[in-house]
Amino acid sequence: MTEIENETKTEETAAAASERPSIDALKSELKRENNKKEYKRVLRNTLFVVVVVAALAVLVSSFFVTVLKVTGDSMTPTMNTGEIVIAQNSTSFEPGDLLAFYYNNKVLVKRVIGSPGDWINIDDEGNVSVNGVALEETYVTEKSLDPTDIEFPYQVPENRYFVLGDHRSASIDSRSSVVGCVTKEQLIGKIFFRVYPFNVLGGM
Repeated sequence: MTEIENETKTEETAAAASERPSIDALKSELKRENNKKEYKRVLRNTLFVVVVVAALAVLVSSFFVTVLKVTGDSMTPTMNTGEIVIAQNSTSFEPGDLLAFYYNNKVLVKRVIGSPGDWINIDDEGNVSVNGVALEETYVTEKSLDPTDIEFPYQVPENRYFVLGDHRSASIDSRSSVVGCVTKEQLIGKIFFRVYPFNVLGGM
């Protein structure tokens, strides 16, 4: 009976040993658990960073600057379709400033030519003068009077700005009653920096 009991115990010990996980299996399981913890940590940190960046973007956009993507040809060669620019939130502008404003749920970019009370004149060749002084518009490569349906000389109303696109023949701007002069309620800000494409990165 003693020999039989010993054999039984030996068999039970061997069976128990075979059921225990090997060292390699334990290492693999430990590595898997560590990977899960690391994944959760990275995911948590990534989500935190995304939330913080989004919050900062909203704050910056609301109180300081607005990031805009240029579309259309009305401001060539100064700005081209696809370029990304930054507008500084502002309510006052000088002649020559690049102005971003809302129009019919769109964002337009034009150049400020006249301020409230200024007299604007454009002759048949497209030469522009403000208060009797001709502008030297080095940024314009193609002057044009059209498209227009208003009479010149034209006085800019109070609390409005007279704006023109740099590509005069392709721009619908304050020369047309469709767009008219820009009101303060439409203002977004003054464009001061181009961030894309990188080969033309810099101030404007």
